[in-house]
Amino acid sequence: MELRSVEELMDLLYACRHQRALRTAALLRRARPADKELQVAGLVHGIGELLGSADAAARAVRDLLGERVHHLVRGNGAADEDALRLRQADEESRTAGFDAGVLEDWRTVLELVSARNSRLGAVD
Repeated sequence: MELRSVEELMDLLYACRHQRALRTAALLRRARPADKELQVAGLVHGIGELLGSADAAARAVRDLLGERVHHLVRGNGAADEDALRLRQADEESRTAGFDAGVLEDWRTVLELVSARNSRLGAVD
């Protein structure tokens, strides 16, 4: 499966357990407010449960959200700082008890990352 638009991604996110994804993304936004790609990876990594694996989720978002988000979602035991931060936020989101907003709040960020990736792809 390859996601071709933010709208398709939003539909998929609504089908998932998006409250945990919202908390993960919100925790990453607090830790790294300028790092939109890391935040988006936290939001979308959970689609792997719906698609069957982290690899399937990573492949689905690769063209839409870019290589960095792809690698963060894929995981594969990566030990870099961003991958560790993502895993930590994911773990913390399981027990965090705060209101992380609604999924629609993230549409603009997803569109921004997607547009940035599209421009970079056009240059390559």
